[in-house]
Amino acid sequence: MAGSGSDTDPGTGTLPRVALGLVRLVNGVLGLLVPHVLIRRIDPAEPPSPAAVYAFRLFGIRTILIGRDLLRPPGAQRTRAVEEAPLIHASDTATATLLTLSGRVPLKSGLPLVAISGLNTVLAFAARRAIRSAGGR
Repeated sequence: MAGSGSDTDPGTGTLPRVALGLVRLVNGVLGLLVPHVLIRRIDPAEPPSPAAVYAFRLFGIRTILIGRDLLRPPGAQRTRAVEEAPLIHASDTATATLLTLSGRVPLKSGLPLVAISGLNTVLAFAARRAIRSAGGR
């Protein structure tokens, strides 16, 4: 079960975990407070769709909370966030890839989304591997 272990080494997987946490905080704050900044990366239409604004704000707060958990001191909450991160980011990467390949997002904006999501997925797996190899799970 995810989060059942204890992440006892503060240095375990620090770089990928902290980088991922900071990325999540920045994107979450942008999504919550200024969603049009992120929406423009996908759809340059002005004004942005109210549905897109709602969705970015809705997920913005969730993204902030996940980022916060990744940056917590060692313990069950941080371990759980690290354990869940690969599924979250792999899902984001799959979605960005499918939207780009299907042409629903232009290639010019889709490729950076796939690259960013892919990098986040790599960071998530690296952080989880580090915690697991240190005996945190």
